[in-house]
Amino acid sequence: MNILVKKSGPMTTLQDLGRLGFQKYGVLVNGAMDSFSSRIANILVGNAPTEASLEMTMLGSTLELPAGTLFALTGADLAATINGQPVPQFRPVYVKTDCTLRCGFSKRGCRGYLAIAGGFDVPLVMGSKSTYLRAKIGGYKGRVLQDGDVLEIGTASAVAQTFIHNITAKADRPAPFVTVPWFAPCSFIFGEDEIRVTQGQQFNWFTDASVQDFFQEPYTITLQSDRMGYRLEGKVLAYREKRDLVSEPVTFGSIQIPADGKPIILLADRQTAGGYPKIASVIYADLPRLAQRQPNTQLHFKEVTLAEAEQYYFQQEDYLAQLAEIIAQRMA
Repeated sequence: MNILVKKSGPMTTLQDLGRLGFQKYGVLVNGAMDSFSSRIANILVGNAPTEASLEMTMLGSTLELPAGTLFALTGADLAATINGQPVPQFRPVYVKTDCTLRCGFSKRGCRGYLAIAGGFDVPLVMGSKSTYLRAKIGGYKGRVLQDGDVLEIGTASAVAQTFIHNITAKADRPAPFVTVPWFAPCSFIFGEDEIRVTQGQQFNWFTDASVQDFFQEPYTITLQSDRMGYRLEGKVLAYREKRDLVSEPVTFGSIQIPADGKPIILLADRQTAGGYPKIASVIYADLPRLAQRQPNTQLHFKEVTLAEAEQYYFQQEDYLAQLAEIIAQRMA
């Protein structure tokens, strides 16, 4: 089966959990900005959580889906409809007839994810389906989707096929799609609490006043932001003294402070190394919430210890594992 892209949206790409193990060669990780939502979408359709999904930013795509498609939408609420009927999020949806899925502007959040049972049949590049835009590799022809593109769907798993058989047996209503009454509760990714961070490698390079401002004053995500990084506007941060820094590895969530004193949070398409001092790093558990913040919204930062960051990570992974187990039982 194939999916036809009628309208692509401004920034729709295929992303999985990233291209790992190649940063030493200068190859970017890429991957989903909100990996939590991408994993949940795939679990909801019986895929491995590592499978690729369509990441849609602020404005979604319009897709022609063939009858027999099982899909799930997670992440940002893109006001999706089929034949004018609202499509619910965070649950599996089965398409009974050929139809058009329309995703609009985000009503909540920044990035929406669409997973298809069987996944997207595109080649692996260095072990990943993620789109690496600057190198023009991975994903669909190494680029953002365009109108008229055709996406091939892979073979659905046994779990998905069982679920499809069970749900079609109960689908007696004359509707273009059917779904279930339950959903995966993931609303916490839209929480507006502080973004938790740990101290960066050069935390002590900054003045006491700057550290205080960083944790007490709000910062606004500017329009000069993308998958590579969020540029922030707010209190300018100052160094204790002028110092040189040899470029060193950076990670998803590293908060760099360039010469102008305005923070930049590095994201999924970050470079592999950077030469700006790092005041802090966003903890892994808060990266999904960070990815769902829209431009012109404010961030507040809160310091936590490395031990606390690990605890929050394990809590989130435990939650995901338990949710995956429950969903598998309900799909059986």
